[in-house]
Amino acid sequence: IMRYGLVVITAGFTGLLSFSLLAVAIGTDYWYIIVDVNKPNCSCSDDLSSHSGLWRINEGIFYSEGIRLTTQVAYMLCLHKVVVIILPLSLVLLVFGWIFGLVSSLASSPKLLAGSASYVLFCSIFTLSGVSIYIKYSNLAMVEFQRIVSPENLARVDVSFGWSLSAAWLSYSMELATGLLLMLAARISQMKGRYDSGVAIAML
Repeated sequence: IMRYGLVVITAGFTGLLSFSLLAVAIGTDYWYIIVDVNKPNCSCSDDLSSHSGLWRINEGIFYSEGIRLTTQVAYMLCLHKVVVIILPLSLVLLVFGWIFGLVSSLASSPKLLAGSASYVLFCSIFTLSGVSIYIKYSNLAMVEFQRIVSPENLARVDVSFGWSLSAAWLSYSMELATGLLLMLAARISQMKGRYDSGVAIAML
């Protein structure tokens, strides 16, 4: 039989890890990376690369042409605004989720634990939504990038998502794990309560 203490400690660890990963993801600038991988007779590839986060874009030569404010670009900017609201909000909600989970685990209340689990799983929806919207935003940005960059330059660049996005995905996974572990803790606490009640009745 899995021990209650082990489950709630593991849930606390995964909850803290999910918060840390999301904080790192939000604060770093490697969500999207564009690198010149085959510039002939040039050793300054860093000057020709670009990597972006939620708040900053470290620009390279490929952004020097500028982007016109079209309907597509306006939609991209709208998506970006949604992302920079949802993900920090998810981070704040995770703090309260960790606190609620700690209180409910100390109280060993099945109802409080189930409520905390549901809350954390609800927080994970925000994280998933933010990451999904960012991917959509990035795909649209790539279309715009292909429009302003010549085919010759486009053929020699490598475009990829960075480790910041991976950290956000891992945070989402840890949120799911935390919610499921709290659900398991609620179930264990409920079974333990029934067992204790049965023992008390048998001793009467």
